[in-house]
Amino acid sequence: MTNILHISEPVAISRPRGAHRFEAFSPKLARRVTFHRRALLEQWLLLEANPKVISFCERPGYVLIDGNRRLADFWVRFADREELVVLIDEASNPDVEPLGHDLEAPSHVRLVASAELAAARVWTDNWQRILPYLVANRGLTPPTLRQAITRFLKGTQRLLTIEREFATYDLVIVRATLFGLLHTGRVGAPELQTQPLSLLTSFAATEAIS
Repeated sequence: MTNILHISEPVAISRPRGAHRFEAFSPKLARRVTFHRRALLEQWLLLEANPKVISFCERPGYVLIDGNRRLADFWVRFADREELVVLIDEASNPDVEPLGHDLEAPSHVRLVASAELAAARVWTDNWQRILPYLVANRGLTPPTLRQAITRFLKGTQRLLTIEREFATYDLVIVRATLFGLLHTGRVGAPELQTQPLSLLTSFAATEAIS
């Protein structure tokens, strides 16, 4: 791979005047993340929910976009590539923070418009409901249950059916285990792209994602 970036930590910035503060815990990074725009929170949810994303870092450094020095919103690493993500919306400010290091040009800079985030709103809303199960139950889901759910999902099953099948376990642990498998890509649930999470949501095992 060429143009490999070495990102150690996010660029520290102060909260813009009047901006909100969104804090969350990233299971993929095993640390807290902080954002000052709703759009950044939604983009983080998309990265967190994508099993093909190996790692990422918010506010990795500055890049030139159309001649303007912009703070990149995310650096993202996949198995076969890496990219910088820059959100383009009305709240974007090319030089909101003058301090910070400039990044060497990566192989790809992906610009994300607000319409793209709006189109994924159901998916990100669902992951806002899913992630608390993963965060609150880190290290508490037994491997035997993960294996049993994976075997059970060789055929598509609704959430209600899954919970009934494993009723001897605590309901929260069953959901945390199922959602953990979804997080790693071992289980899929395409309905979550277009419909709110419910007891009727269907899940099925998928091929392992390398």
